[in-house]
Amino acid sequence: MSLSSALETLANYRANNTRASLDTFKKGAQVLKANAVSKLGDDSWDFLEQLMLAAIDIGRIDIADACLKQLSDKFPGSQRVEILQGIRIEATGSSEIQLQYYVQLLKADPTNAAAWKRMISVLRRNGELAEAVEELTLYLDTFYSDLEGWLELADIYSSCNRYTLALQSLSHALLLSPQNPFTVLQFAETAYTAGDLPLALKMFLLVIDMDDESAAKEPPQGYNIRAWYGIKLCTRRLIQSPSLGASSSSKTPVPKSLNAIEELATEQVLVAFRNKRDAGTKLNRDVTTRWMAAF
Repeated sequence: MSLSSALETLANYRANNTRASLDTFKKGAQVLKANAVSKLGDDSWDFLEQLMLAAIDIGRIDIADACLKQLSDKFPGSQRVEILQGIRIEATGSSEIQLQYYVQLLKADPTNAAAWKRMISVLRRNGELAEAVEELTLYLDTFYSDLEGWLELADIYSSCNRYTLALQSLSHALLLSPQNPFTVLQFAETAYTAGDLPLALKMFLLVIDMDDESAAKEPPQGYNIRAWYGIKLCTRRLIQSPSLGASSSSKTPVPKSLNAIEELATEQVLVAFRNKRDAGTKLNRDVTTRWMAAF
C-alpha cells in the first residue's frame, strides 16, 4: 500500500473513531519508516496518539513509548497527554499504581472527568464493583449529562443482576438521548430481564415506532429485528400467563390487542429471513421457524 493510501486510511479511522489496532499499527509503522510524520502538520499529533493506542493494544510498548515521548515534549502538562500516560501505565503497571496515578490527577484537578472515568474503569476491571459504582455515582452527580456514564452504570448493575437499579440508570440515559433507538432497546431488554413484561413490550414497540422508514421495509433490518423478537417474547408470555401483566412494577398497562401484536411480531421475525439464499441465513431461518413453532 502506498504512503498516501495509508495516511488516508488512518485519517478515516480517526474520523470514524475506528480502533482497528493491528491495521492502524501496520500503516502507522509505514508512516514512521518513511519519516513522514512531520509532513502531517497539525494532524501529526492526532496520528501519534492513534498509533500509540494501537501499539499498546498489540503489545508494542516500545513504539507506544516513543509516541508518548513526542507528545509529552510537545504538550507538557497537557491533561490529554496525562490520560495517555495513564493508559500507558495501565498496560504494564499494577492496579495499585494505576489507581494511585489517577487519584493524584484528581487531587490536582477534581474536575478532570477523563481521569475520573479511567479510574472507574480500573476499579471495574479489578472487580471492585462497589467502589466503581460509588465513584461512578459521584461522577454522574457532577457530570450528569455524560450519557456513556449512565450506560456504564446500568451495565454494572445488570452484571450484578440489579436490574431495577439498571433501569433507573437507563431512565437517565433516555432523558439525555430520547431519540436513540439503541438506548430504548437496551431499556426494553433490561425491563424484560427484570420481569416487567408490560414495560418491556411498551419499549420494544417504541423502538419500532421510532424508525417508521426502517419499520416499513421488508424484511426488517438491524435493531428492528431484535425489537420484534422482544415483542414476540413479551406478547406470547403475557398471553400464556395473564397474571404477569398485573405484576408490572412500573404499573404499565397491557395492550388489549395482544394476539394481533403477537401475530404481527411472528410475521415480522419470519419475514426477516425470507428469500435469503445463503447457507448461513437458511440455517437461521430454519432455527427461527422451529423456535416460533415451539411456543
